[in-house]
Amino acid sequence: MAHFGTLKSFRFSEGDADDIRGAVLYGINDEKLGKIDDVIFDHSTGDIHYAVVDTGGWLSSKKFVVPSERLNPSGRHEGDYQVALTKRQIETFPAYDEKAVGSEESWGDYEEAYSIVWEGNEVQHRAGSDHIVTPTDDEMPADTGSSFAGTRQPVLDVTPERLAPPGNQAEMAVSSTGAGQRWVSFEDRLRQRRREVTSGCVTCNRTMGSETASDRERDEQRKAS
Repeated sequence: MAHFGTLKSFRFSEGDADDIRGAVLYGINDEKLGKIDDVIFDHSTGDIHYAVVDTGGWLSSKKFVVPSERLNPSGRHEGDYQVALTKRQIETFPAYDEKAVGSEESWGDYEEAYSIVWEGNEVQHRAGSDHIVTPTDDEMPADTGSSFAGTRQPVLDVTPERLAPPGNQAEMAVSSTGAGQRWVSFEDRLRQRRREVTSGCVTCNRTMGSETASDRERDEQRKAS
């Protein structure tokens, strides 16, 4: 099972990476949802799986997470991001607890509960239509597994249920390139600096120590033979 963590207070040096933390996240109808406060990434690869969003206080749990493959650059606000969500939908998400990220079991339980809420609320826009419809079974894409713990996937033209009343639905400028070049560059830099970023992780150090010991044993066996 993948081991996840957050950046917390780690900062890249000036000019090393265009940090996406601090970017504003907008939802349906250009509603401001909060600011990206952190990211949740795989310690073994550096791949970012979630953005952690600080709501500024309107949400009881203060923060919520969004799968990175569901983010897109904002079509109205340069340097910011958008996602097909409303505040009402976010309030139905299980409460985010940063402490759970460090526990494989706790985070696995959270991801399962989170994905059920997210996927249970998804509906799609029919191509060429201004109306939101729930696709039939024949229209649904083949199940390729959950996108919540995988690599970045092409972003679908997706809008969840419980949107604004008919006649007041916003059009989301969804890009097939995912979260954009700024995000890609930041993630690439995180991958490159992964060992430095995770240097204080007990789990990573324990694993690295085991790998080093195994390497020494193999070297000794080769010398003996």
